Amino acid sequence: MFKGLSNLAGIMKQAQEFQSQMGEMQQQLKDLLVEGESGGGMVKVTANGQQEIVNCIIDGALFSSGDKELVEDLVVSATNAALAKAKEAAAEKMSQATQGLNLPGLDDLMKKFGG
Repeated sequence: MFKGLSNLAGIMKQAQEFQSQMGEMQQQLKDLLVEGESGGGMVKVTANGQQEIVNCIIDGALFSSGDKELVEDLVVSATNAALAKAKEAAAEKMSQATQGLNLPGLDDLMKKFGG
């Protein structure tokens, strides 16, 4: 019986550590910036580690071309590239933060973050 309580106490301690690390991780992910680009750098989109778009720069030369569909396609492409990089970076950070923790269900949770 006491062994079970000891195991439970250990799991609770790990859960508290995990919760603390996740709070720190959220701030780190918000501060982490990655950039996706398309059109040879004519469109650049910046995302943070929380997969939020924080900036979009479009070279003015694209607007003078008059090709609206091209601009739209380049924005979508750069956005997808930025989000893919953000997801990858977030998964890597999450993996580092949870290394050594043995919490039930943690592996399934990490898969949702792409890890």
